[in-house]
Amino acid sequence: MGSLNRGTAEQQAHAEQPARMGQQGRVGQQAPTKQAPAGGPSHGGPVRGGLVRYVAAATLARTADGGAVVAIVLMVTTSGAPGWLAGLLGACITAPHLLGPLVARSLDSCRDGRVLIAWACVVHGATLAAAVLLYPVTWPAVTGVLLVASGLVGPLLTGGISSRLPAIAGPDQVSQRRAQGWDVATYGIGGTIGPSVVAAVSAWAGPTIAALILAAATFVAAGVVRLLPYVPPAALAAEVPRPAQTLRLMAVTGRLRRMLYLTITVAFSVAALPIAAVASTAMFQVQPAAAGVLTAAYGLGGLTGSAGVMCHPLRGDADRLVTRLAGFVAVALAVAALSGSFAPAVAAYAAAGVMNSYFFAATLAARSEFAPPQVRGQVFVWVGALKIAAGSAGTAAAGVVITGEPQLPLFLAAALILASAGASVLDRRGPVGLKTSG
Repeated sequence: MGSLNRGTAEQQAHAEQPARMGQQGRVGQQAPTKQAPAGGPSHGGPVRGGLVRYVAAATLARTADGGAVVAIVLMVTTSGAPGWLAGLLGACITAPHLLGPLVARSLDSCRDGRVLIAWACVVHGATLAAAVLLYPVTWPAVTGVLLVASGLVGPLLTGGISSRLPAIAGPDQVSQRRAQGWDVATYGIGGTIGPSVVAAVSAWAGPTIAALILAAATFVAAGVVRLLPYVPPAALAAEVPRPAQTLRLMAVTGRLRRMLYLTITVAFSVAALPIAAVASTAMFQVQPAAAGVLTAAYGLGGLTGSAGVMCHPLRGDADRLVTRLAGFVAVALAVAALSGSFAPAVAAYAAAGVMNSYFFAATLAARSEFAPPQVRGQVFVWVGALKIAAGSAGTAAAGVVITGEPQLPLFLAAALILASAGASVLDRRGPVGLKTSG
């Protein structure tokens, strides 16, 4: 079956070659952005059933990834262990995501990325289950090692799965960007449903059972991933750059560079929202628990934004969209900072969620359209890893500057995004931007 699929892919590549030559007036010239990334199907729409299976697999995997840390912290806390241990073991499963680029090269060099991602799901689920089952009967260090192993494959469940989408969604820009809206939704659902499932099941049967349910979800995700359409590798394994080389490629390629530093800046900045929500309840003269309403409004806004991208896909050049939508995120944060009462703040938090989802969809489009096929998997994982690091740093920074004025982090965050967006405009127009954007 694999050879049949590879033969079909080669026939499609030959059939598309004249059109691609017509689009590239000369060697090295960028094809129009309305074209899909290389590797997509050649017919007029998405792979039949592929997008449905993709959404199912991504949602299951990301729900497990999003809820695992909550389950671990609850399990350790309810066992009577000190809070520092709960935080340390929670970090054991989140911090290794930063090492994702070290394992991402295999996505671009392996013969079948579905097998790699499916095994990543199995390893994530097996090590998570072993960690929670062994915690009551062994040393915490053993649980920590297992959680680190689980976290190491986490990037393959997030950015790794996303790197499969361009070849599934369809060859035209509208299909690609509508599918990216679905992808944004799976992240939002995973980040919302995962912790919610853990909270509900923990109240009923305990956090250990909740963690085992998440582990089971990754096993199901592994089976669904194997049902995704086969995508042949874009290059021979020896031709796939190393992680450091891929990062350098992103740094010297204008459109990827701008997407990267704007993604980092926005992730750093929106991480201030939960901190500001908690600190501003006294200013709004509401109960501290009302901070949950603000963060929930942000989450619901994110899901609304992803639905908007699905119904009305983004149009235009992804490079400019990333800059423009980053500016809209900054405006929403500034409005949240200027809100003098609770109701306008709720609306502003929701608007920030909507704008951040649109921005996220634009970054997915930029990664898909501008990353060379032989490093696309690495680009997706690199961006995801740096985004996680930026979010963690943003939360810490907001906690430091929050003293005194609860809205100060949001003002600073908005100013930082606007400065980065302005820098991206100059980068695009300047000599360096012109030389490296092609």
